[in-house]
Amino acid sequence: MNLHSDHLIIKKALSILFLFSLAFFVGHFAGFLSTYFFSVPDQAAITPTDARIHSSAEGNWGLSFQEDDKTPVGNATMTELAEYDAYYAQDTTDKVIYLTFDAGYENGNTAPILDALEKHNAPATFFVVGTFVKENPDLVRRMNEEGHIVGNHTYSHPDMSKIADKESFQNELKQVEDLYEQTVGSPMTHFYRPPQGKYSTSNLAMAKELGYKTFFWSLAYVDWYQDNQPTKEEAFDKLLKRIHPGAIVLLHSTSSTNAQILDELLTKWEELGYEFRALDELK
Repeated sequence: MNLHSDHLIIKKALSILFLFSLAFFVGHFAGFLSTYFFSVPDQAAITPTDARIHSSAEGNWGLSFQEDDKTPVGNATMTELAEYDAYYAQDTTDKVIYLTFDAGYENGNTAPILDALEKHNAPATFFVVGTFVKENPDLVRRMNEEGHIVGNHTYSHPDMSKIADKESFQNELKQVEDLYEQTVGSPMTHFYRPPQGKYSTSNLAMAKELGYKTFFWSLAYVDWYQDNQPTKEEAFDKLLKRIHPGAIVLLHSTSSTNAQILDELLTKWEELGYEFRALDELK
């Protein structure tokens, strides 16, 4: 074999090697582009509670619903939260539900919600802000008289995760405590829910130091827009499929949909074998 033939063989081998390398690079680059720019997340696996999902363990409380009828995955685990006397669900296989309502203001829907709870003998916890207590003492007294827990949703509904000093943090809770005691004549249960679910670990630590238990949630839906209320069908689609043993359910007492469907919703949950327990029974 002469030098010219050797040169042609080497040149041909290098050409083949280049083509293989180019094909490998193009394939991987195309895959990268496809993944980076065009991939669509699996909405069944990553479905935020009320469109609020965050990967961090601080910030906004969020959930990943990975399977119907099962406890969703939260920003923080039950074990991590337990360090701060905080909860988002109960670790149980028993079909129990803990009903909670956030009460920022009153628009005529709280009374029918209380009526439905009374009909089903279902205890609930109402997390109230300061103005709700001041402007609706009769409703707060009714909650107390009918065996419901009234919890603390802060006086002015701020972003508590931005409050770094304990005195300011305590003041937001203490003002509601004082209003409640003046209204019903007995101390407020030290249950706390951060407004909008915004929190930090230092907040959780401060709440614990003040003798509070913090409660997030494991089931909720977009029910707080007064001018854009969900339909009955939309509500049932979320609240029936995603109910699970040990659920802490968050609803808003301002929701006209909740007022209209609650009796039927509680009936449907009962037909699924669930019972309702007071939040102070959650261990």
